[in-house]
Amino acid sequence: MGEWQTIGSHPYLPGITLHGRTTFDWLEGGAFLIMHSEIDDPNIPSGVAIFGSDDVAKKYFMLYFDERGISRKHDVTMTGDQLKWWRDEPSFSQRVTIVIENNSNKMVSKGEMSRGGAAWEEDLALTYVRLR
Repeated sequence: MGEWQTIGSHPYLPGITLHGRTTFDWLEGGAFLIMHSEIDDPNIPSGVAIFGSDDVAKKYFMLYFDERGISRKHDVTMTGDQLKWWRDEPSFSQRVTIVIENNSNKMVSKGEMSRGGAAWEEDLALTYVRLR
């Protein structure tokens, strides 16, 4: 939880270092986790994601929405020190793996995407460092 500074890159923006902020907060006494993210580059949209679960199915999900008006549902798993979310949609698929490091004060993410069923390619990569 808390506030994180982010630094990263995107393959469609070669040579540009991306800087931003992400916050994580519990909603409804821990029933949901909300993530707000923004990057100081107009090419990367600010977004919000809400994580929740289906306790009977024992599955986790993330609903994402950004300033472009795009909304997506991702499946989520947490295993050990890895958080993963993915979306398998023939027109545009995504997957992200976040490795939690340094006693939970640093996280490193690697994103990938596939357009129209083509091969997976690199997407947004971020390093998160906890501020508070």
